Amino acid sequence: MRSYNSFDVLQQQVAEAAKILNLDHATTELLMWPQREYKFTIPVRMDNGEVKIFHGYRIQYNSARGPAKGGIRFHPDETVDSIRALSGWMTWKTSVLDLPLGGAKGGVVCNPRDMSERELENLSRAYVRAVVQYIGVDKDVPAPDVYTNPQTMAWMMDEYETLMQVHHPGVFTDKPQQIGGTEGRRDATARGGAVAVREACKVLGIDPTGTFAIQGFGNAGQRIALLHPELLGGGKLIAVCDSRGGIVNPDGMNPKELVTHKLKTGSVVGFPGTRSIPRDLVLELEVDVLYPAALENSINEDNMERVKAKIICELANGPTTPEADLFLHKHGIHVIPDILASAGGVTVSYFEMVQDKSSFFWDEATVQARLDEKMRKAYHTVQEAMREKKVHPRLAAMVVGVARVAEACKLRGWV
Repeated sequence: MRSYNSFDVLQQQVAEAAKILNLDHATTELLMWPQREYKFTIPVRMDNGEVKIFHGYRIQYNSARGPAKGGIRFHPDETVDSIRALSGWMTWKTSVLDLPLGGAKGGVVCNPRDMSERELENLSRAYVRAVVQYIGVDKDVPAPDVYTNPQTMAWMMDEYETLMQVHHPGVFTDKPQQIGGTEGRRDATARGGAVAVREACKVLGIDPTGTFAIQGFGNAGQRIALLHPELLGGGKLIAVCDSRGGIVNPDGMNPKELVTHKLKTGSVVGFPGTRSIPRDLVLELEVDVLYPAALENSINEDNMERVKAKIICELANGPTTPEADLFLHKHGIHVIPDILASAGGVTVSYFEMVQDKSSFFWDEATVQARLDEKMRKAYHTVQEAMREKKVHPRLAAMVVGVARVAEACKLRGWV
């Protein structure tokens, strides 16, 4: 499989959408690049008394439609191009869902697994000290991402409020509920994906209670295992994999028992009543719905011809390569692209911002109903663009997202 630079892929997607929309050169060029990029060094005192220097980033891709929005990840392999790409995809994601937000992403090059909780807290607070003048409820609102979590956001929010001497809980989202977090955030990404699959089954005439498989069994994978049967009125989970291996049972598995097994043992491997299979084989099984919820570029030119799912719902970022995208569409496999499929998370983060601003919080049923409405409308908007422009689903989603951002840029007089 060829290697991909994720930012190159993003720019290619923007260029394709801009061509379909007949955007002028200046607008296209503006949307091909982030508006602002911040790079900084972060000194942190470690538990052994030594000071270690970390490299951090915050990239605000576009804020024409509203404050930038996007996660902060702590990862040893983070690069400026990966953060550029993720900030761009956040821009199109918020636009596709028609949220009054832009897109951003941040990261620190580090290995959280080698750090104590105190060191992670020191790093989190130091990161905020580096970006404090660039973020805010009306500027840029971060959230957790890879290897960060609600506790990370609690530390960061506290540091921001300490520095600014104001109470602004909405400056970070996906916080613990006790300090301004919202009901319904934990399963929002998976719930949004399940809603999109439900709508796709209606459009395509596919039995929503058929078989499904999940690649990756972290937070999103575990929650979609539980939510798919609930939101689609049934469904048989026949295969799952995680970093340690894959399992299959053609007669189906009990999702609740499987999640319990994963949390208890650290892996899906060894779940009673299943047999082991290679991890990658989960992508190639004959199922009605496949949920890639693990790594980018998982479905590629090496395995695309063996993919047999009817619907692919991308809960991971960029799990399908550009070549595979075209192949799957040509062969009648319906891909719900990541900028639509996994947008439930940022949608409920937006709901959290709204609640923090008003200091009035909704119950879980209200959050879920409003998420359902947003995802349903976005799915059918992308479907309409797909039919009108005669393009594959990812390009249709990009056309919707890019068109809305381009219009905002023009109305502002930027181009």
